[in-house]
Amino acid sequence: MKLLNTKKRKRKKKMKASTVAVLCALVAMLGLYMISFNYVQAKKVVAYDYMSREFYGDQEVVEIKKEKKEKKEEVIEIEEDYDDSYIGYLTIPKINLTKGFVDKRSKENNVEKNIIVVEGSDYPNVKKGNLILAGHSGTGWKAFFNDLQQLSKGDIMYVNYKNKTYEYKLVNIYTQAKVGKLSIYRNYDKTTLTLITCTNNDSRTQTVYISELQKVKKK
Repeated sequence: MKLLNTKKRKRKKKMKASTVAVLCALVAMLGLYMISFNYVQAKKVVAYDYMSREFYGDQEVVEIKKEKKEKKEEVIEIEEDYDDSYIGYLTIPKINLTKGFVDKRSKENNVEKNIIVVEGSDYPNVKKGNLILAGHSGTGWKAFFNDLQQLSKGDIMYVNYKNKTYEYKLVNIYTQAKVGKLSIYRNYDKTTLTLITCTNNDSRTQTVYISELQKVKKK
């Protein structure tokens, strides 16, 4: 009986050891998969940037500024007062989005409050210019650009500005790593609209949507 019990204990030890070995192997494989996946994704972003530079040549570089946290000490700024009301509206029928934007010099031109007109943007009435709008994605009331992920090339969007409607067609979508600056690849012979937001489910990159002007209608 003692011999049988000893054999049983040995079998159990062997089974436990083999189970641990299998679990360790699975964890190691999962770790290798995650490392390789992140490596491949990073290489895709680099490869796209390279191909875009080769295809488009020169590109605009815009700085994406993070909102500064409020300091404890009182800071008084003297600025020219700009009207905080909306000067234009972005409409994307496919995702049922209509959202206004303010003058880029307004204090309300803040990603925590609105979609923003990025510094260096042109307004829609500038020939061969580029209107650049940025907004949050994710969750919450200020995630105005969360549904941009549903868009695809060929989709139509509109900007209403100074009693005219500017119709754009989406021609390019790409991602870039978050490094504080972003390259915009577009056709400089076209009047364009660029939308920028964080990539859904990927905190390391942001997605850029490039649209080209198709026609202008007066109200």
